[in-house]
Amino acid sequence: MATPRSQQIGIWIIAVVLLVGTLGSFLVMVLSNQNQAKDQAALQNAYNTYQTSVTEQTKKLSDTYYSTFSQYSNISAAFSADGIKTVTTTDLKVGDGETLTSKTAYSSYYIGWNPKGVVFDQSIENGALKAPIAGGNLITGWNEGVVGMKIGGVREITIPSDKAYGDTGSGDNIPPNTPIKFVVMVIPKVTDIPMPQILQDYYNSQQQ
Repeated sequence: MATPRSQQIGIWIIAVVLLVGTLGSFLVMVLSNQNQAKDQAALQNAYNTYQTSVTEQTKKLSDTYYSTFSQYSNISAAFSADGIKTVTTTDLKVGDGETLTSKTAYSSYYIGWNPKGVVFDQSIENGALKAPIAGGNLITGWNEGVVGMKIGGVREITIPSDKAYGDTGSGDNIPPNTPIKFVVMVIPKVTDIPMPQILQDYYNSQQQ
């Protein structure tokens, strides 16, 4: 029995609709993939540009300050933890810049070690200086110990445990209730390199 013409037309219409729908979905998928590829390329380009700027700044600062600060690369030595109750300081090099107060903005390089003389962290790496850290939001003993320094100066700071990492410690090399020492060089506040908005948005989305 032959299919009525009206049914044939209906079948063709359904077939065309299905075909168009399939092609439409495929096109959306292709465009989506293309957009994702563009977004990834833009993200990678922004990251590369930002990282290049940070690397160039770090190298320039290292070229300026490494010869001075590297003189203290072997300063760490064992010391007695007994009786360290207050923050004490020794100036190793007096700077010629602004005198630091508790509110002064500055950046710094450092070497930190424990009573056994083990360095737990430092700014020197592979014959160069890593990016300096910003002053201010650091452990209490550090914040107190740099007050009175002049920019460009180097100071050894001895910090009792309660003004360092207290009864929690920090990692394997700073057990609980351990006094520590730092040698710190203070330099002018380093200009922050702004992170591109696309990178900032990406990092924010990853933290949600």
